[in-house]
Amino acid sequence: MAKFICVCLSSTIQRTVSFKNLELENVNRSTHYRQDASGKAINSARDLNQLEKGSVKCFCPLGEKNKDLFVELAQNDNLEIDYVTVPGFTRECWTLLNRLNNTTTEIVVGEPSFDDEIKDREAKILTLIEKNLKEVDGVLIAGSRPVYFSDGIIPYIAKMAKENNKVLLADYHGDDLKRTLETCTPDIVKINEEEFLETFGYPSFLKESELKTAIIEKSLEYKNIFVVTRGPNSTMAAQNGSYEEFPIEKVVPVNTTACGDSFSAGFLYEFVTSKKLTDSLAKGTWCAARNAERETPGTIE
Repeated sequence: MAKFICVCLSSTIQRTVSFKNLELENVNRSTHYRQDASGKAINSARDLNQLEKGSVKCFCPLGEKNKDLFVELAQNDNLEIDYVTVPGFTRECWTLLNRLNNTTTEIVVGEPSFDDEIKDREAKILTLIEKNLKEVDGVLIAGSRPVYFSDGIIPYIAKMAKENNKVLLADYHGDDLKRTLETCTPDIVKINEEEFLETFGYPSFLKESELKTAIIEKSLEYKNIFVVTRGPNSTMAAQNGSYEEFPIEKVVPVNTTACGDSFSAGFLYEFVTSKKLTDSLAKGTWCAARNAERETPGTIE
């Protein structure tokens, strides 16, 4: 059985609220809501655990004031987590589902801030990850970095993974991705189109042919895999300059939140075993489609 570590520095309690119809500038009464342990890498971990039970362990910071709720929600999904506490609250985000037209509106709340010194917590989470690296085959790092962690924490985790010869999937963007690429090379960079263009300084819009060329060039530059997801459009990818494009699976959506996270989980799960780009794109696409059909963020069941 393949084993994985998922690193989620932006832990989230996700509240998914369903409406028969959602109207702006009006009173909207929900039919029901649910709460889930979330954050990009936590969502991916839920998928990995459903693909193979007991295959994944998560590492994350949790706000001391509501950590018990997060832990309870994670336990409800049989997720194994190890965490360090930080001052204040774990952030909360909301997903609003409109059943009339099958649309998803996600409200992402900024990270909580505080003035406390937490270098000891940063050191602790790095130690926890390092102790578990030898036991796994793949490492997934996903999501934003809270401001209370140093600029170097994500590149440091990535470097630890590569020094231990683990398959590393990086699902984040911007300066953290650029600093990572200066430090080591993830086996897989999974990123959406907007983030790809912004991170690497391209214009905000490229023709498909131009985008294809850019993805191929990046995969050649870093001698790895770049996977660029494009929402309702086909996924573009290149491995050491060899290009592939894979169509999405069209479904009637229930909740499109975390489709990218589900894609990452499926891609990494397959790639660790087969090392084949096409098969990994197929598995990622399948997981993303199953997630879109379900209310829970980051699920294929």
